[in-house]
Amino acid sequence: MTISHDTGYTFSIRLPIPFGDAERRVRAALQKEGFGILTEVDIQTAFREKLERSFRPYKILGACNPSLAYEALSSELEIGALLPCNVILYEEGGEVVVSAMDPEAVLSLVSRPEVEKIAGEVRGRLERALEQLARSREANE
Repeated sequence: MTISHDTGYTFSIRLPIPFGDAERRVRAALQKEGFGILTEVDIQTAFREKLERSFRPYKILGACNPSLAYEALSSELEIGALLPCNVILYEEGGEVVVSAMDPEAVLSLVSRPEVEKIAGEVRGRLERALEQLARSREANE
């Protein structure tokens, strides 16, 4: 199982497990790489409550590695508009898609070498978290 790069701004993996199990595993994998969850948006619930419309299970987790965020903000205060790193989970075709923003793609908007270095570190950590999910998937197959 490999990470998919279907867009120019995200990378993802598909997990054949229930949504709740996938969310727990994602949180654990992110924590292992030093990320905490600063924000959480339950799109399914928000659409039901605000629009009275149904939608598939879909969550947006705002992941942040505090030490790397500190470095980024120390280099460029306006970079806060691009933080935190969003990781999304949604059901599709009987699987859960876990997709992370590509910090190199997003932070390339800043065009500063010190920010590019931080973006590379964040991307590596997010990719390792998804690779951990891939390995746990393969162990369960």
